[in-house]
Amino acid sequence: MNAPPIKRGRTDRRLLAQLGVLVALMFGFGFLLVPLYDVFCELTGVRYTAQATPAREMAVPVDAAREVTVRFIATHDQAAPFEFRPNRTGMTVLPGKLYEATFHTRNKAGRAVRGIATPDVKPIAAVKYFQKTECFCFTPQWFDAGEARELVVRFIIDPDLPAHVEAVTLAYTLYADEQVAAALSE
Repeated sequence: MNAPPIKRGRTDRRLLAQLGVLVALMFGFGFLLVPLYDVFCELTGVRYTAQATPAREMAVPVDAAREVTVRFIATHDQAAPFEFRPNRTGMTVLPGKLYEATFHTRNKAGRAVRGIATPDVKPIAAVKYFQKTECFCFTPQWFDAGEARELVVRFIIDPDLPAHVEAVTLAYTLYADEQVAAALSE
């Protein structure tokens, strides 16, 4: 009652080849996530990633009859060694007028750290009407050990903002790029 011997060599090689293909596909999918995310964001308006528009291209009339409340929120990745907060939690603005807000940022680590901030505008209905003319978002910011500085965002709310939108929230999340900082400090 002996069972015939199993030919493991061919089966093992086939399984190893299948696993190798699966790993390659997963790796490729990981690289595709960034461009796919950008396309998704542009189509839906979620996590709007448009770059700052120069103020000279934003010549719009000021709507002095309307006020919009803009709130500022700043968070950082839990693993990031940053202190990050808006200097003002909010302001009342006139659509069409240029405004500036600053965010206090400090590297609490004992080494240089690179940070990258991503913006988020809410409600979604306001995304295409909130125009940043100068922004620190998506731009790598190097901070020396213990360094503190103010990061600036300049913005205009388009007067075509729907009338039902009375308040807009601009939120930033600051992430640390530890791998890049470690590689450059070696």
